[in-house]
Amino acid sequence: MATEPLQDTATASSFRHFGLRHFHLELRVDFARRRLQGRQVLELTCLQAGAEQLSLDIHPSLTVQSVSAQCGAGAQSVALPHEIQPFASYGSILVLTLPGPCRHGDQLQVAIDYTATDGPGVVWLDPEQTAGKVKPYLFTQGQAVLNRSFFPCFDTPAVKSTYSASIKVPEGFTAVMSATNWEHDEKENTFNFKMHHPIPSYLVALAVGDIVSAEVGPRSRVWTEPCLLQAAKEEYDGVIEEFLRVGEELFGQYVWGRYDLLFMPPSFPFGGMENPCITFVTPCLLAGDRSLADVIIHEISHSWFGNLVTNANWGDFWLNEGFTMYAQRRISTELYGSAYTSLEAATGRALLRQHMDNIGEDHPLNKLKVRIEPGIDPDETYNETPYEKGYCFVSYLAHLVGDQKRFDAFLRAYVDKFKFQSLVAEDTLKFYLDYFPELKEKNIEKRPGFEFDRWLNTPGWPPYLPDLSSGDTLMKPAEGLANLWLAADLNMDAIKAIDISSWKTYQIVYFLDKLLEKSPLPQGNIAKLAEMYPKISKAKNAEIRFRWVQIVVKNNYEDAFDELRNFLHSQGKQKYTVPVYRAMWSETDGTRKLAQEIFAATGNQLHKNVQNYVKKILV
Repeated sequence: MATEPLQDTATASSFRHFGLRHFHLELRVDFARRRLQGRQVLELTCLQAGAEQLSLDIHPSLTVQSVSAQCGAGAQSVALPHEIQPFASYGSILVLTLPGPCRHGDQLQVAIDYTATDGPGVVWLDPEQTAGKVKPYLFTQGQAVLNRSFFPCFDTPAVKSTYSASIKVPEGFTAVMSATNWEHDEKENTFNFKMHHPIPSYLVALAVGDIVSAEVGPRSRVWTEPCLLQAAKEEYDGVIEEFLRVGEELFGQYVWGRYDLLFMPPSFPFGGMENPCITFVTPCLLAGDRSLADVIIHEISHSWFGNLVTNANWGDFWLNEGFTMYAQRRISTELYGSAYTSLEAATGRALLRQHMDNIGEDHPLNKLKVRIEPGIDPDETYNETPYEKGYCFVSYLAHLVGDQKRFDAFLRAYVDKFKFQSLVAEDTLKFYLDYFPELKEKNIEKRPGFEFDRWLNTPGWPPYLPDLSSGDTLMKPAEGLANLWLAADLNMDAIKAIDISSWKTYQIVYFLDKLLEKSPLPQGNIAKLAEMYPKISKAKNAEIRFRWVQIVVKNNYEDAFDELRNFLHSQGKQKYTVPVYRAMWSETDGTRKLAQEIFAATGNQLHKNVQNYVKKILV
């Protein structure tokens, strides 16, 4: 199907030689020893005659006790020799020697007894790192190549399979997983899960903690620690079903059954991880006024783009994120109108501009199709480009069609054609040109300056930017207010004449982005601004706080350093934490000292990847 789906430098597994049909996990959670102990059983089909070894991705934090295999129905299980070989900084290779050469089509069952400890994808939190601060917590995070520290696997998005799991937890704890079905054996305190649809390894997710739930829609519930349940219920009651309904109208059936949200402890490093059936999200979304509820639209959009149709390797990450950004903004437009969506897209464009200014437009990471060299961790290539430049490319494809309904129909056909499959950019673009033969006849893919090859393989600013002018009705007042605050001699009458009390989140964010671009402000302006707009300086909304604390740093506004401390103490989201530390480190001796002080106090609360990113800044 795909032209080059099997090129994935981030896996050492023999996924070309063996097909994975299903796997089962049987694990016991031990918080005292911080370990998952148990067994994995893989059901495999030999794809290449003569294969004598099976290689799986693994991590040094994972210890294999024994391996056995059953080759063919009714055959006896035999012990397999195994060894661990080096691969990359982010993992190793588990090499199993089979009893004899495989024949094409042979079916085998491989059982691995193993222990997973404190690896990069298996995160153990002390009670003080949770919201409730009473019980410990465990969660896994698979994207991009971290689940090899959770279970031995073909850790590549090119491989999809069904899975099942049986998770035994201590009394008083609840387990949840990214699965279509789950049951609780109360007598054994074991949670049994089944995922009926094939998914890639990175979307297998587990969380265990003091977790409770509440229904918020006909196919949705929120899961949280007890102290956050009421806030989560109030924030999302009746909200999610509307998002799902519009998504289904645009992109086709929602196939995953339930769509639940698990609000993670504050140290969770991402805004959201789109694990099927249950998205793991940051508690930063509990703003208290539903002002960030629509962030969930992005994660819901992954139900079609990413989870259903998946990039075959991490070099084509834009297939997941660029299409999801487009889908998110289509849903948002249907619900809130084009002005609001254009304003939100403008904030995304500002983040892309900031990113490209930081690393340089010509940096190879600013290609859509990224070449990930052997040994490079795909997580190190993560940035705004696949999201926002990817969104611009999908918008360009829609622009070429010139009819929104026809392009919506194409997206439905695309999802239907490639559902439960993994593909590369060339597959997507071939399907696009075949679907629109009139564009193919015009050689639209070779249009000078907008060649598809240039989009994919040339770094730099997008050659096409979607028209966001419908957002001017919201952007111009925000930009005008920002300009007033940039004056050395403030015109307070003009400032007071602009009432921001009715502004939605992204209008305030746009205003703050403009101030951040031009900071530092003239002497004294920041103090007056903080006093005049407590909605900003005392905000609970994380998107607003994120911008505000950066403005505080850029203006060396020491009166608000406590708010800066509170923000970094209260959450560990990578997208917020890393830029704030970068801002502090690039300013004054005082802000650098403050960065070291805050990191010393909060570093242990952060995910290991985020810790490492911050450490690289503070040198």
